[in-house]
Amino acid sequence: MTRRPRGALIGIGELKPERYSTGKTTLSLIAESVRLALNDAGITKDEVDGLLVGPQVGETPQHVPATVSEYLGIDPTMSNVVDLGGASGPGMIWRAAAAIEAGMCETVVCVLANKNEKGETLRSPNRNPIREFDVPFGASGANTSYALLKRQHMEEYGSTQEDFARIACWARKNAQSNPEAIFYGKPAELEDILASPLISDPLHLLEIVMPVAGGAAVVVTSEEKAARIGRHKPIFLKGAGEKITHRAVSQAPAIDKLPFSYCIPRALEQAGISIEEINLLSLYDCYTSVVAVQLESAGLCKPGNFGEFVKNHTFGHDGDYPLNTHGGQLGFGQADLAGGMSHVIEAVRQLRGEADKRQIKDARLALVTGNGATLSETNALVLGGEQ
Repeated sequence: MTRRPRGALIGIGELKPERYSTGKTTLSLIAESVRLALNDAGITKDEVDGLLVGPQVGETPQHVPATVSEYLGIDPTMSNVVDLGGASGPGMIWRAAAAIEAGMCETVVCVLANKNEKGETLRSPNRNPIREFDVPFGASGANTSYALLKRQHMEEYGSTQEDFARIACWARKNAQSNPEAIFYGKPAELEDILASPLISDPLHLLEIVMPVAGGAAVVVTSEEKAARIGRHKPIFLKGAGEKITHRAVSQAPAIDKLPFSYCIPRALEQAGISIEEINLLSLYDCYTSVVAVQLESAGLCKPGNFGEFVKNHTFGHDGDYPLNTHGGQLGFGQADLAGGMSHVIEAVRQLRGEADKRQIKDARLALVTGNGATLSETNALVLGGEQ
């Protein structure tokens, strides 16, 4: 068994998603998310000596950790930018634990936030293989790239639109048990998903996350300190895996060799468990096809067979395979990079036993995943309520 970094999650803070933000900055959303996480942990900012932050802080194009540290009023002995797209949230957790174990710091705040001004458009000036091989041929933006991968799955394995739509249905259904979800009170049936407009064939509108404003933060400290604080039941990092295989979809490997096929098994191996021992699947879900690939990569079904798996199982908090019980990003909302952190926070809530009406019975172990770019930057965590 491979060695794992050790750490405990002791504080969480998450802002209620809103369709558009007005008069707010990314820095202010970061600060509010951190304040909530520190209050939840029962510690002050003076106890924070590590900072992990995402790259998209609109108020500064560089020196991001220094800018955020100054704004928060902290003096970290370890700080860094984690730039893994949607995988940034879970990727921060094991990096924080590794830094703590290395003796660089004791308590790390991991934070991602994003404003969403109406009419605001962000453009990237970078030149890379996407600009050379993808964009000139029409593969511009996430919708087109993920549509290509969904089409590939359908062509290679014969998966159907109904197979993918069922994933979106479950996300909306689970969101009905979470009053904080952007789609709370707005369920969607199979027919609704399939009747929604095609945005980039074969992707329907309701298979794609809706961007929102929001933020999320998690505090990670040493296992020893977690035992001393005792405000909440500490949640422990049991295993982690990470893999990057490409950036541009034109450079992606075969669909059964995408990086989730490495990082999920590795996280389970580090934890010394099988996928069947997991009580909560908290899987990154920017598109239905991303969930499909993960179900197969986790070994829950063979490559190409996710459709039968989804059809024959239930995925609510009381189902046989609880999946994204907070609604996932498809039901809860995606606050840009903070969307990935919402999966971490839901896992902590479930493992603490604090998920209210959507609480899983006897939740002990959770698998959390993150995905950046087009199924290229991925990571997986196994979190548990026992040391």
